[in-house]
Amino acid sequence: MIDDEPALAMTPASTTGFAVHKGRGAFNAAFFGVMGPYIEWNVRAHKRRVFADLPPTVVELGSGIGPNLRWMTPGSTLVAVEPNVPMHRRLRAAAARHGVNLDLRERVAEHTGLPNRSVDCVISSLVLCTVADPAAVLAEVRRILRPGGTYRFVEHIAAPAGTPTRILQRALRRPWAWTFEGCSCERDLAVPLRAAGFCRVDIQPYRLHSPFVSFNTQIAGVAHA
Repeated sequence: MIDDEPALAMTPASTTGFAVHKGRGAFNAAFFGVMGPYIEWNVRAHKRRVFADLPPTVVELGSGIGPNLRWMTPGSTLVAVEPNVPMHRRLRAAAARHGVNLDLRERVAEHTGLPNRSVDCVISSLVLCTVADPAAVLAEVRRILRPGGTYRFVEHIAAPAGTPTRILQRALRRPWAWTFEGCSCERDLAVPLRAAGFCRVDIQPYRLHSPFVSFNTQIAGVAHA
């Protein structure tokens, strides 16, 4: 649940700090439309664990085309913070299919525009790898979460130094980042998560076995405000 609904309704949407690339924006929307089911099949067990029993209102950072709507109860509300406009058409269609009310905000994760301590639950998947400043995003999550709220995440991370996967991540870092809207293969996201000031952070590392080798080292977990 989010408090202060009139104030929220008056908060203007903006593309603060995000410039949509005509080619990449459309490509990513199409790519995840085609490959999304395969990616979701690979991470389904981890999402099932951390996205279980979501509350009636959820804020999602980087909702994309809506792969996480399946974890929400029909009739619930998703406050979708998604600055990439080419994703919006598919996101709206997915929300309609799942019977979820969509409050779509064209903003970046560092500046959600939501009031302090107004949110019970924030989720993200494959988002902290793309933002300019993960620490700033996590500070924003802490700002909007009320005490006792949760931030639930599924993210891909850097492989251990010296491993073949890390070497491949380093070799692909520039073309990967250009193609996937700044996505980094080399972030150790467990560090900023543990340093963000949450009361408790539960993190489970795991490895996928997919052709997207640089994407296969991941974490999932829950941070408690």
